Order: sequence, then structure tokens, then C-alpha cells
Amino acid sequence: MKSPATTLSLLSSVATMATSSWIDEDTPEALRTTKSLVDGSTYHLVMSDEFNVPDRTFTDGHDPTWTALDKSDDDYSASGGGSLHFYNSSMVSTTPDGMLTIQSILEDTSWTHLDLVKKEQVTKTTHFKSGMIQSWNKFCFTGGIIEVDVILPGEPDIGGLWPAMWLLGNLGRATYEASTNNLWPWSYDKCDRKKQDSQSISACNKANHFGLNKEQGRGATEIDILELMAGDSGGALPATEPPIMLPYADLTLQVAPGIAENRPQSGSQPVRSVDHSHSGYATSVAENWYDNLTVAGNTSLNPFFYGTYLGPTKKGEPVTRSKKQAFQADAVGAMKQLGPEHFKTPHTFRLEWQPGRGGRLDWFSKSYKKVDENGTVFHMEGDGKGQDWEHSLHIPDFALDEAMGSKIPEEPSYVIFNTAISSTWAFPYNVPDWCPKCYDCYNPKCQCSFNPGFCAMMKTGKVALKIDSVRVYQSRDDDAHSGQPHSVGCDPVEFPTREYIKGFEY
Repeated sequence: MKSPATTLSLLSSVATMATSSWIDEDTPEALRTTKSLVDGSTYHLVMSDEFNVPDRTFTDGHDPTWTALDKSDDDYSASGGGSLHFYNSSMVSTTPDGMLTIQSILEDTSWTHLDLVKKEQVTKTTHFKSGMIQSWNKFCFTGGIIEVDVILPGEPDIGGLWPAMWLLGNLGRATYEASTNNLWPWSYDKCDRKKQDSQSISACNKANHFGLNKEQGRGATEIDILELMAGDSGGALPATEPPIMLPYADLTLQVAPGIAENRPQSGSQPVRSVDHSHSGYATSVAENWYDNLTVAGNTSLNPFFYGTYLGPTKKGEPVTRSKKQAFQADAVGAMKQLGPEHFKTPHTFRLEWQPGRGGRLDWFSKSYKKVDENGTVFHMEGDGKGQDWEHSLHIPDFALDEAMGSKIPEEPSYVIFNTAISSTWAFPYNVPDWCPKCYDCYNPKCQCSFNPGFCAMMKTGKVALKIDSVRVYQSRDDDAHSGQPHSVGCDPVEFPTREYIKGFEY
């Protein structure tokens, strides 16, 4: 019979093995711990991928950590129809210089699918091929620090690409719209009968099935480490404080339930006070939005996108949502100024995530790597103000709780890297009436639908999102950080997902 000390030692060894199995052996020892930029405590590496092995493939079943998709990109917007690309796993690979590369190219893809409205097979064609890689249902984590070294794709002054690095709760799978309907992006654990129909897994449920915990509100939460908005704005964009121009990075928490009434107007910062005219009538009324959000450096609160209303679905959409199931989702985020160097050399972006009630989200950015004449790699750190890191955005949990009762995400979440091409993102806003609004770079009639230079850029065949490394760190001391404990795994006891996913396979 083993002694208690021996048993504890064995359990500790098993836990260490389970954690270290996600760590790339190429990660230098010096990078296997990091200090939190918020609380100063030590965090330990739990997952890494340096992408140093060339010619890796990520087709479903090829890799223990990642899966590259082979499918169309469903829109989850109420209007739908914006996606112009087809995800193909052949677009994702690793290169001899140690980069994960996600290419975006001009190439037609045609496929046949069942139109659920017409009840017949229909053929659809896209003219762009791109890539998405995700660790869904393989590697998930809850809380900690994630760092990504990235070179952004395309040209900084040409809009049309939508590269992103993000986290999504494991209950929903990105691009599978049926799996996220009325789950994305709920982070709400209170029983509210008025919201119950809109949240598929509600805290009002007294007897949940599929292995879920009763009276626990769940969702497919989303945290965007970075989304690129490229283009040429010809100067500072309106309502940005400090002034921000294209290109910029969106740093965003998507969250539901959202604020339903007296929301900020797109194109302006939230009004935080009531102004009265001489007649005594209010000329501007304070708007409902989240307080205590903090931005620093060349970063502004994002005045152009405050969220998405997921209304009743229309005929022909791939999912159904009734009037009672409609809801508002909020985008709580900021715009960080980018420059040409972000498209030439690797830059490091960091998210510190303290999950759940009492937690917080903090985005940091780091400068680019350079190589001297001897081939030595060194870091050019700071934002030009003598700082190594820029604390771009801070979202405290109490800001969410006070506004809508929501919370910082606590769902086991997986990592996604992708480049989309969508007519709803960084494409021309005012297309002339005479333009046929088609999206084929090889059709002269369609040129008016693209930004100048976009098709020429795509025809080079050299457009690619490049990831140098991804590393995830977690704390071993729950008392050293705010929020709830950190964990690794896609199916933790506190937030199970396995049986639910199996029950809703299609």
C-alpha cells in the first residue's frame, strides 16, 4: 500500500505530465516562465508551439493540437452572405524558417449543398481560398496568459483581408453556425426568465442534460486577441481618442447579454454625461455603456462597432432564431494603431485573462524582432516611450457585472488563427449603384467592388498570415491573481463540454 506522500507525489507527476504534454520541446527554457504584467507573479508554460518543424500539415486528424478546416465559412450575422472565401487545409503549413503560414489566394472552389429552404441541392462558388486553424476540442485552457508572435498579411494600406487571433468557448465551433446559435457570445450565469429563450444553456435550467451542470449559464464566449483592419484612411479616423488611422488592430471582448437601450451611436464615443441647453431641455443624454475601461498608448476605445443584434432569422438562413430568442450582443473593445513594420517583422501580442467573477482582461503589445548583420535576433522593445510593453486595454469584471450582470469568460476556450475575406470587413463602404457588386478579381466588371490594389496584391500569390510562435502560461497559485482558478482541458468538471458536443454532432 502506497503512503499518502507517495500517492501525492504520483498525482503531482501525472498532473505535470498532462500539462507538459502540450509544450513544444523547442521552446527555450528561458521562455518557460513569465511574469504577469498585472500582478507581477510567476506564470508557468502549459502549452507552446514554435512551428520549427517544416512541412507540417493540419488536415483533420494530421496534428494532435491543431485542425485546419476544409469547409465554407458560415456567417453568424443576421444579414449573412458576407464571406467570400472557402477554408482549405492546404492553405495552412509550416515553413523552413519556422513559421506557421496561412495563405490567402485567388482560386475558385465550387461545392454542392442542401438548401434547407428550397429542399434541393444547390451549387455555390467562391473565388478566394484561405485558411483557418483551431485547437477545438483538443487543447483548451481557462485563464492565464497567451502570447503570439505574428506577421500580419497583405499591405497595410489595402483593405480587404480579415486576419484574426482569437479564443472561443469549446461548446461552439467556429464557422459551424448551428453550434454557436444562441450560445455565442453568452457569458451570463444568472436566471433571468426574460433572457432564458435567448441563451440556450441558461442558469434557469433546473435539469440540464448532456452532462451539463444544472442551474449554470453557459455560452461560446469570444475574446479577440487581435483582428486586423487594414486600409488607407487618409488621416485620423473620426471620434478616435487619441487619433487612430488605418491600419489598426481590434482588441475585443464579445459578450452577451448586451445593452439593449440607449446604446452608443456608431461613429461616436459613448456620451457619459447629460448636457442641457439654455431652454432646460437635454441636448445629449448619457448613453448606457461599460464604465472603467482603460486604454493606453496609441489605443482608442472603438467607436465604430459596439456589437451585433442577433434578430429573428430570415428565410434561407442556416439556423433559426425566433423573436423571443433574439438578443443583443456587445463588442467591448479598442483600436490599437499599427504601422508598416507589423506587416514585415514579427510582433508580440499578449492577453492576460483572469476568468470569471472578480476577473479581468488585459491586452498588451510588444515591439518587433530584428536581426543584425551577424544574423543575431534581438528585440526592439517598447512603443517609443521607453516602455517594454504597452498596456493597450483593460476590462474589469465589475464593469460587465454592473452593466448587464455578465462576467469575464470562464469557459474552457480554444485557440483560432485565420484569415477571412468578407465584403462586410474593410471593403468599400460606398459602392456605386452601377457596380454589379461581384467579387471575382479576374472579372473586370467586379473591380469596382474592391479597394484599389486589392486584386493586384492577391494576384502576387504572396499573401500570408505568419505565426512565429504561440505560448500559453498559467499560475499555480490561485491567491496570486484575481478571478477564478486557471485550468487546462476542454471538458473540466466545472464546465463540461464533451457530452454536449457528442449529443449535437451533425
